[in-house]
Amino acid sequence: MNFNEKLIALRKSKGLSQEELGHQLHVSRQTVSKWESCQSYPDFQRLVLLSDYFGLTLDELVRDVDVQEVRTRNLQESMLTSLYHDVDRGKRTLRALFTVAAGILVFFAAITLYGVFFVS
Repeated sequence: MNFNEKLIALRKSKGLSQEELGHQLHVSRQTVSKWESCQSYPDFQRLVLLSDYFGLTLDELVRDVDVQEVRTRNLQESMLTSLYHDVDRGKRTLRALFTVAAGILVFFAAITLYGVFFVS
């Protein structure tokens, strides 16, 4: 049984909704939903809270979890986060370059206009 299936079974055995379980663990319903749909996994602190809440050891809670899948998913998420940061940094750099370029154009336009109207 995968972690998400185990979590669903444990939650339902207690008759809890995702929102109620989330309240017990101080997370949102959406977070519990993501755990149950394999979109994310709980961090260590939440795993400890889950194991305490359901009266299981950590080993019982996470036994049969494909650790490689969790690592791969976490690696993909960190790579995606890194990519977003790189894109954001690139956007900021481009904005700064455009601002400097606009300033230079305004400066040369002012010099040209000064020469046209005041030097002649």
